[in-house]
Amino acid sequence: MEMAVAGGGSGKSTTWMVEVEKTVLEADAAAEVSRKAYQPQVVSLGSFHHGDPALLPMEEHKRRALRHLLRRAGRPLDDFVDAVEEVAEQLECAYVDLGGEWRGDSVGGEARERFMEMMIVDGCFLLEVMRTAAGKHLDDYASNDPIFSRHGVLYMVPYIRRDMLMLENQLPLLVLERLLAVETERSSTTVPSRISNDDVINRMVLRFLSPSSRTPAAGEGLGLHPLDVYRRSMLHGAYDARPRTREYYVPEGDTIRSAVELYEAGIRFRRSRTDSLHDIRFRHGVLSMPAVAVDDTTEYMLLNMMAFERLHPGAGNDVTAYVFFMDNIIDSAKDVALLSSNGVIQNAVGSDNAVAKLFNSISKDVVVEPESALDDVHWQVNAYFRQPWNMWRANLIHTYFRSPWAFLSLAAAVFLLVMTIMQTVYTVMSYYQQQQSSAGDGSTAAPPPM
Repeated sequence: MEMAVAGGGSGKSTTWMVEVEKTVLEADAAAEVSRKAYQPQVVSLGSFHHGDPALLPMEEHKRRALRHLLRRAGRPLDDFVDAVEEVAEQLECAYVDLGGEWRGDSVGGEARERFMEMMIVDGCFLLEVMRTAAGKHLDDYASNDPIFSRHGVLYMVPYIRRDMLMLENQLPLLVLERLLAVETERSSTTVPSRISNDDVINRMVLRFLSPSSRTPAAGEGLGLHPLDVYRRSMLHGAYDARPRTREYYVPEGDTIRSAVELYEAGIRFRRSRTDSLHDIRFRHGVLSMPAVAVDDTTEYMLLNMMAFERLHPGAGNDVTAYVFFMDNIIDSAKDVALLSSNGVIQNAVGSDNAVAKLFNSISKDVVVEPESALDDVHWQVNAYFRQPWNMWRANLIHTYFRSPWAFLSLAAAVFLLVMTIMQTVYTVMSYYQQQQSSAGDGSTAAPPPM
């Protein structure tokens, strides 16, 4: 397909896409991180995996999506090209070490044209997939379409959704904003005027990636890419506000005990009212945490969000801090079972041991900021645990109530102690009564004869 390229403006953007293969995987080689956790399986988005043999079959479906979108929009391809060309340099700068086959030194060059074609085709494909999953324009495609049909939504969309969360498989949402701007220019009734295109795209992306998530608030600004929008949805709201003094800073190497040990010390677990990872707080011996559903998608979602935080200065490390926190309180299947019974973990992988292994494995070599936002919770939990009474209680439960035989031994010892005390009391009381009786007999006896 020929792509007409028009002149456009210039712009700069901070680089926010990093090829994980060259960075994260080298750093995590010792942790045996699976390459599949970062690698798309069915569709390439952006330049890093474009042309991979295993992903080429999806290219014909991308082209079909482009044709359908152009026909419905009633606008020539050149209009879309012109709109995207205006931000071409920003899009190029979004990718680290963009190869020479994509980067255009001058407007109208073959590399720039190839890059523009990829951006527009991938952008139209995403718009069509997300609309199809939402039940829109299904009648515009054949009922047996392998992607854009109810059958495709059921069997193919889950794989596309997964690939949209791979850090090195991201497409700038700025592309979608430009395409949507051209579409809505023809008919302003398509989108209510009170909702900006940025908000429409953020909501469309999140509804596709996580239908049960809360709707993004208006005015938050266009997300960088799908992974950024998804990550934002998990971090809504602020951490529990508390004056930060030096006493609340957690010393290096100080870790939280496991969930079972905390429970033995009297700490109880409760599901938070929201699903935000910021909604972790400790009050009056109760540790409230958001419910997390652990299934076969959890590992790659967390790994890619952690990679994004590691490689994007300024993004914060909220997801990383959460994973580190969960690793601290989960040491074994017993900890998972305890958290599950309190609604904190929704186990969809079956085995409690598998959940424990998941959090323990993805947190290897994790680096958390020295003053993490969860330091307050960390400090409060440890301060409560280390109170003498709570430590004594935990030691008692750990020593005598973990095993039924230990409990029976303790019960027998207590029973013997009680019986011994009762026998001693009975003996003392009997002796006292005898003495009293003897004294009474002596006082009533007749006096001896003169």
